[in-house]
Amino acid sequence: MDTQRRPPAPGRGGRLRQAAAACLLAPLGGCYGVLDPQGPVGAGEKLILLDALAIMLAIVIPVIVAALGFAWWFRASNSRARYLPDWEFSGRIELVVWSIPALVIMFLGGLAWISSHDLDPAQPLPATPGQPTLQVEVVSLDWKWLFIYPDQGVASVNQLVVPAGTPLHLRLTSGSVMTAFFVPQLGGMIYTMNGMVTQLNLQADRPGAYAGLASHFSGDGFSGMHFETRAVPPAAFAAWVAAAKSAGPVLDGPAYVALSRQSQDVAPFTYRAATPRLFEQIATLQLPPGPGPAATPARAP
Repeated sequence: MDTQRRPPAPGRGGRLRQAAAACLLAPLGGCYGVLDPQGPVGAGEKLILLDALAIMLAIVIPVIVAALGFAWWFRASNSRARYLPDWEFSGRIELVVWSIPALVIMFLGGLAWISSHDLDPAQPLPATPGQPTLQVEVVSLDWKWLFIYPDQGVASVNQLVVPAGTPLHLRLTSGSVMTAFFVPQLGGMIYTMNGMVTQLNLQADRPGAYAGLASHFSGDGFSGMHFETRAVPPAAFAAWVAAAKSAGPVLDGPAYVALSRQSQDVAPFTYRAATPRLFEQIATLQLPPGPGPAATPARAP
């Protein structure tokens, strides 16, 4: 006999409240990662969003209050309201109407100017003594992500493992069409383009698993082109590198060509070794862009 007391099932009113809360919070679902930063870049971007919101509310709130106030004051039953049907111009009103938006634009422009320099994707993050910056080379493919660790000599697919508290320097390119690399909780979305190299500096302040994705449409498999960023303690990262070196294939030119063939929903795996300067060969087009899927033999008529 079950002696535990279970909470009563929500009644109709409770279900309605739950549904209303879900509808109100649904538009914020995509903002959860951005509003829950786990690194200095993400925290800086969140601060910019909140500052911009506060500046814009300086116009939105007075306009809403004024609209309600005018509707109430000039109601038909208010005999004290003064009607001016022949009114055409007021210098004071013109001053308010034009000066406030001008000030808002100046504040937003200054905020964008300062923050665009402070959060420059190519600007290195300050390194902690004893924890040098981790170099990672990122290649976007159809439809998966390749991560090469040049200093460690290993590589992984659809899994980015990094030591927590260590600055990351990412060099990014595309082995196919243009797309965008984005880890919302760490910040700093940036595009990857074939034949070009972009840079991004990030850091995860604490251990955790953070979702990463392609934030620019790139074809049929775009919806499944995501990866997991695992921030682990430095000792656990060293253990992961050692485990990766002990098993798995070698990532060389032919292996890269095979990997770059179009595929969807690829499970994460690692390469025990990566050919030196493979990233440069991809970025400079010495290795061709990823081919399409294997051709289906034509049927006889």
